[in-house]
Amino acid sequence: MKEIYEMKGQGHSARGIARELSLARNTVLKYLNSPETMHPKPRRSRGSKLDPYTGHIDSRMEEGLENCVVLLRELRALGYDGCYATLTNYVQHRRRPRQTQATMRFEAAPGEQAQVDWGSLGYVGSDGKKHRIWVFVMTMGWSRACYVELVRRADTAAFIQCHVNAFEYLGGVPRRCLYDNAKVVTLGKDEEGQVQWNLRMLDFARRVGFDIRLCRPYRAQTKGKVESGVKYVRCNMWPSIRFTDDADLNRQGLGWCDAVANARVHGTTYRVPWEMLAEERPHLGQLPDRTALAPYLREERTVSRDGFVSWEGSR
Repeated sequence: MKEIYEMKGQGHSARGIARELSLARNTVLKYLNSPETMHPKPRRSRGSKLDPYTGHIDSRMEEGLENCVVLLRELRALGYDGCYATLTNYVQHRRRPRQTQATMRFEAAPGEQAQVDWGSLGYVGSDGKKHRIWVFVMTMGWSRACYVELVRRADTAAFIQCHVNAFEYLGGVPRRCLYDNAKVVTLGKDEEGQVQWNLRMLDFARRVGFDIRLCRPYRAQTKGKVESGVKYVRCNMWPSIRFTDDADLNRQGLGWCDAVANARVHGTTYRVPWEMLAEERPHLGQLPDRTALAPYLREERTVSRDGFVSWEGSR
């Protein structure tokens, strides 16, 4: 319609406009002779098979029922023979907005808590095959200083050894360590709901002087600081690593902790973790010497009947 008026203003005849726009001449004349802009008549709305049942749907939604499968079952019993998509479209635009559950951030006092977790990383070896390696991450709750170590086995012996190395690197022992429900920490719960601890890990914690705490199952944000730490290792450190052996890999891992992770300005505290760790160290407990910890740093192996011990794939 706009083109008709523009072409008329440019001096075109009604016949020429009709020919140019592929319209009937009478249609062009109708628009040109109309005293005001013409609008198409609104179409008559078609009814929906759902209309007789909207009152029932609204009532049930006010009661909190928004499951369309259940609603459809009820409507079928009332005689509704329409399709499921019509019902879901009606319900979708009337659902109450979902509110994301808020989580209160827990801020620990200096020396109060460390959070610990495993992560898994993949790489292609010199043999051209894909391999996996475990990354141990410990993050201090107050200073956000972290320690990273990469190991081949995620068993109890490796877990304890990583703890000792982390406490030495960080300069002391926090009052408690927070874990998820991994088997290196807990074997589950008994019939009465009591936690069944990994006794070797529990004995080590008591000897070193820290409490074991478990986060709520399926609530990873309970230990969000170390969860973020594992993600940080995976996205920031791991892509740039090129190593020859495990010793070289861990040298680079510690170098990354020293020069990157603990030397940056942290996005939450707006301070450098190294500087905060220096303030936190006086609040940490003293780690026993390695002689006292020797029983916990041994790895158990079963001796076969012919007197051999399996180690790293060899006998």
